[in-house]
Amino acid sequence: NVVDAVWRARLADHLGSYTLEPVHDYFALVLDDPLRLKGLSAALGLLHGTLAERDPHPGIYQATLSFLEHLVSTTDDGAEGRSWVAVYVHWELELLDCLGFGLDLSACAATGAVDELIYVSPRTGRAVSAAAGAPYRGKLLALPGFMLDPSSAPDKDDLIAGLRLTGYFLDRHHYAAEGRTIPAARTRLIEALWN
Repeated sequence: NVVDAVWRARLADHLGSYTLEPVHDYFALVLDDPLRLKGLSAALGLLHGTLAERDPHPGIYQATLSFLEHLVSTTDDGAEGRSWVAVYVHWELELLDCLGFGLDLSACAATGAVDELIYVSPRTGRAVSAAAGAPYRGKLLALPGFMLDPSSAPDKDDLIAGLRLTGYFLDRHHYAAEGRTIPAARTRLIEALWN
């Protein structure tokens, strides 16, 4: 939920109290939809497990608000251009960028080409074209088209490929580096999409 919060204490190092005023209740709008609830839980689990306390991140805050708006207003089949799951995948890309591990999907790492980008190097996090990646396709990660063209409507396989891609880098650069695992809520979202 989004709230206006005011913290008060006599001195800055004293135990204070918050006064909260609700602004928008997203949770209530997804409570009766198990898949959307899993999406909300996955996003909140990642935020809780990645961001440092008292470290402001205005970019990911705005991306999270945008994701929440799409979560409660778009359809699951992408009839409005982008499903909320596609917005969630783009939100994870923003989270990676916020953490300092952003992917470079602008051009092929090997040739500099900007067409037919269908892979991502697991080592560098850079896009790879179909021609340059053909000999190494077993070692590269799939780059679904909706991650480059937000106007395209992805199918279920594209969404799962996008989640695998972002999940690989979240795990490699953040969770595994700290000896932790990706939140179970995110795993439950992928399992629900798979079925």
